[in-house]
Amino acid sequence: MSEVFVVIQYQLPGSARYQERIFPKPALLEPATRKKLGLKTYADVIAHFTASSLAEDGIGIVTGSLRVDKHEGRYRVSFEPAAGYEAQARQFADMHVAMLDERHFGLALKGADACKRTPAWNPMAGYPVNRSDGPSEWLPCLPLGMPIANHRAVTLMHYPPIVAYRTADYLNNMTLRRWAQLLTCVGITETSLYHSILDVNPIAAPGSGESEYPNDYFPISLTSQFYDDEKKGLNYVRAMLELMLDPPSNRSNPLTLPLLVCGSPLYDPQAPGWFRTRYKDQLPKDKNGSPTVDVLQVGLVRLHPDSAKLTPYMIANHMIAAGVTGECTSDPSKIPNIQKYEAQDLVAATWLSLYADALAQGKPFDPAAAKAQACQRWFGAADGEGAPNPPDANDTLTICALAQMDLCFDPVKIAPMYSFDEAVARCKQAGGASLSPCFGCKPLGSAA
Repeated sequence: MSEVFVVIQYQLPGSARYQERIFPKPALLEPATRKKLGLKTYADVIAHFTASSLAEDGIGIVTGSLRVDKHEGRYRVSFEPAAGYEAQARQFADMHVAMLDERHFGLALKGADACKRTPAWNPMAGYPVNRSDGPSEWLPCLPLGMPIANHRAVTLMHYPPIVAYRTADYLNNMTLRRWAQLLTCVGITETSLYHSILDVNPIAAPGSGESEYPNDYFPISLTSQFYDDEKKGLNYVRAMLELMLDPPSNRSNPLTLPLLVCGSPLYDPQAPGWFRTRYKDQLPKDKNGSPTVDVLQVGLVRLHPDSAKLTPYMIANHMIAAGVTGECTSDPSKIPNIQKYEAQDLVAATWLSLYADALAQGKPFDPAAAKAQACQRWFGAADGEGAPNPPDANDTLTICALAQMDLCFDPVKIAPMYSFDEAVARCKQAGGASLSPCFGCKPLGSAA
């Protein structure tokens, strides 16, 4: 009996000119990137990001089978899924076409066009705003190359750094590497499935861990006016959330996938700020009646009044906040204390893992109960208040090791000075009985 080969083939929506506005322009990529990846044409760029998404989704394809060509004024994608991945590949194709259509990615372009007609677009054009990115440049930048079919959660953030555009890689940055380490520490093995990111401002601009606040030209009002104004048809953010949070793989679940809204009060709080303004009628209120978006706050929201499903959410720190603003302070019950940061971030990762566990077991997911369980693990208390006090000594060691990695950073290599295992060894040697990470960053004999 002859073997049957399945080929997935589909046209990207709209004209080639439309698609070329969505993907990074080859001429604007770093020369080293273009050479290394062979990105000479738009077809090359589309193939590159498609291959990245398939890999992030864990969908195997036959080596060399991915093709992107221009046919009758439109781009066409084809690839051969490896055995056992046929159904996932079809779901991938459906999601790929939907994301790139005018009702989703097209709304980001529409919002950028509207913004460009005002002084709000790149008001510092031609002038540097940090030490590393050169003259300020803004470019529409969509969430390409991420998992789109098998992802387990969506993370809401502020905006992509310009380096993501120039290197044709939304995911190769310290923020995502740190996030992968946190996910690994709570027992998640398929970390790439937690790399699905949506920015409330889909514009690449100078970033790279510099101080955003003197240079913050992406306030909440910019999102509200150009990416979340339904009356003007500029509703990119919620259209994308609705699509990304309920992919075909989640359709049998009564809830959408979980949404992690990232932004520390001390670093990049704009995504929670937008979430607060958009869903103020559905959020808890403080004693003055003001809607809250406190770190580790959880609940359920309905993305649109007519959305069929509720979305479980958690407010979390920005994924790199601990490394940028974390310190050794005398009060471990409040940020910027580094141990408090690490414990909060581990709670967020654990909360997502508990959602995946509930889904795999066919059990209902209760956001508040999952938070209490996660906080009990990392704080020794169900509310996450106070100083971290894990019941398990190994978890205390994990907090120390992560804090050492964040405190001891090499600005030249743009990476922690120590691997996680090296940081664990350092904590055991110098952390004392409490496994405090606040003992400096110098070599410790053989543990260095």
